[in-house]
Amino acid sequence: MFTGIISAIGDITNLEERAGDARLTIRTGNLSLTDVQLGDSIACNGACLTVIELTSQGFVADVSVETLNLTTIGNWQTGSRINLEKAMRATDRLGGHIVSGHIDGIGEVVALEEDARSWRFRIRAPREIAKYIAHKGSITLDGTSLTVNIVDGAEFELNIIPHTMTHTVMGDYKIGSKVNLEVDLVARYLERLLLGDKAAES
Repeated sequence: MFTGIISAIGDITNLEERAGDARLTIRTGNLSLTDVQLGDSIACNGACLTVIELTSQGFVADVSVETLNLTTIGNWQTGSRINLEKAMRATDRLGGHIVSGHIDGIGEVVALEEDARSWRFRIRAPREIAKYIAHKGSITLDGTSLTVNIVDGAEFELNIIPHTMTHTVMGDYKIGSKVNLEVDLVARYLERLLLGDKAAES
């Protein structure tokens, strides 16, 4: 589990295709890995990846075909900058919200404009997850925990403060940028719960 509070910005130093899936080598920048062991989880632009090897500058992770198809990782290249967060510990502060690291869909930046010292972003979500996005609710954008300001059908708006712009990859976004989206866990489980006994039917 993660909090959606980004710890560092890393970058892809090597991307190797392997029989349809991929192996990534990631430089972690200011993210300390002194407490990370093989098998630990690190969220990379919101997608939970498993550390299979530690290097002098970061770590290596395998990415399945499923993850390549359902996240923006399939579009990454050598040099791509990514948000990084290590898995939370039971004693950590929950500064954002509970994040699983399982991406629900790929969104697209459709508008952005300056608003005093902040920026306003408008994101278009896939229609199938739009029902989970609520005004003043939480959403994870490339691993960053954010509050939804406006909802308009499958589109929603975010107000991003200067600190978030400089400490995450949001400063790289342009109109047309693709982003990983994870909706609030509570909304997903509530929908399943409301099915009642029908949840056991195929």
